[in-house]
Amino acid sequence: MNAKPQQTPPRVPPLTRSTVAETALRLLNEGGLEKLTLRAIAQELDVKAPALYWHFKNKQELIDEMATEMFRRMATGPEETWPVASSAPWRERMLVANRGLRRALLAYRDGARVFTGSRFTGTEHAEQSEAHLRALLADGFELPQAVRAMATTFSYTLGFVIEEQGVHPIPGERREGYDVAERGERLADYPLAAAAGTHLFQEYDEHFEEGLQIVIEGIAARYGIH
Repeated sequence: MNAKPQQTPPRVPPLTRSTVAETALRLLNEGGLEKLTLRAIAQELDVKAPALYWHFKNKQELIDEMATEMFRRMATGPEETWPVASSAPWRERMLVANRGLRRALLAYRDGARVFTGSRFTGTEHAEQSEAHLRALLADGFELPQAVRAMATTFSYTLGFVIEEQGVHPIPGERREGYDVAERGERLADYPLAAAAGTHLFQEYDEHFEEGLQIVIEGIAARYGIH
C-alpha cells in the first residue's frame, strides 16, 4: 500500500517590522487606534505576542512605523497625491502637497492621529523635505520662513483631518451626536451657533480648500512673497 505523500506546509512569510506595520494598518481600519493592540496584531499574524517585542518595544514604536509606512505609500502613490515639479509656483506645490496629505490620512481610520506626534523611522521624509525647502528658497523664502510655511500648512492639514475624522471616522460613517439638524434644534436659542453647524460638520472638501487657501495667502502676506 503506497503511503500518501506528505504535504508541504504553507510558507509563512518572515516576521518583519514591515509586515507587522502593514498588518497594523489593516486592523486600524477595523477598530481604530484604541482597539489596536500588539496582542490583536499577533493574533492576526498567528504568532505569540512576545514575538512582536523583538521588533517594537511598545505601541508607540509601532505607531511610529505605521506613520512611516503611511508616508512611504503616499510618497510612492499616484502623481496627483504628491507635490508637482519644483518649477511650479510655490502656492501650487503647497496646495498639491497638503491635498495629498489629507487624502493619505483619510485612507485610514484615525489616520491623522497616527501621524500626530509620531517620529518617522526612515529617511524618505527628509528627501521630500529637502526638495520642498530647496524649491521654497528658490522662490525667495529664507530658510526659517520656508520651514515655518511648511510646518504651518502641515499643522493645518493634520488638525483639520483630526477634527474631520472625529465626525467621520471613515468616509460614509458619521459618529453619533453629529447630526446637523438635531444639533440645530438643540441650539435653537442660539441661532448663529446653530447655523454654524452646517459649515462645521458638512462640506469638508470645500471647508478644507478654503482654509488652506487662507493659510497660504497668509504666508504670502507675512513674508511678502508672491
